[in-house]
Formats: sequence, C-alpha cells, structure tokens
Amino acid sequence: MKKRKKMAFTLMEIMIVIFLIGLIGGVISYNMKGSMDEGRAFKSERGIEQVGDLLRLALAKGASIKDVQERPGFYLKQSGIVKDPDKLMKDGWGQTYEIVQTPGGEDLIVRSKKLLEYQASKG
Repeated sequence: MKKRKKMAFTLMEIMIVIFLIGLIGGVISYNMKGSMDEGRAFKSERGIEQVGDLLRLALAKGASIKDVQERPGFYLKQSGIVKDPDKLMKDGWGQTYEIVQTPGGEDLIVRSKKLLEYQASKG
C-alpha cells in the first residue's frame, strides 16, 4: 500500500509569499501615484481652459470683470453649457480655481495653486 504524501505549506513559505505580494503591491502603488498626479494635472489644465473660455464669453456679453471675478459660478451656470458649475470650478485635487485680473485689468486669468505646485515639482 502506497503512502500518500501530505502537501502542506510551512510557515516560512507562507511568510515569503506574503512578503512578495506586499513588495509587488508597494511597487505598483508607487508607480500609480505618479499616474494619478498626471491625471489630476491634465484635468486641471482642461478645466482652466474651459472655465476661462466660458468666463470670457460672459465678459464678451457685457458683464463687468469685477462681477465675473466675484461670482464665476453664476456666469458659468448662465452660459447654459455647464450643469454643475461648482464641480467645474474645482481642479483635479479638489481645490477651487483662483480667478484674477490681468495686470492691465482687461482680462481674467484662471489658475490652480496645486497645478502650479505640481508643475514646479516636475521641473
């Protein structure tokens, strides 16, 4: 009669497998962080373009620069293109865009502090 060999994992084997899974997970999560930041930067850049264009349209229709700067959500909603102006006014990191006048006071600049920090860190 043949004896069956019992297949069992030792504690050392299990610990090695858990260590390798943790190591692979750490490498993947480290690489994903860079991709997530790139996605946030892309979303912020596109959002800045959209908000800037829509606010400039409001200026072209005759709104004052001061009023557009103080109440951008109102003018975004009034454009008829934006469903949720509060969502559009947030960058990829969830921070609200800043709207400032150009030095000449003839136009508006939309910017994101987090995007500027990200671009500075990328060099």
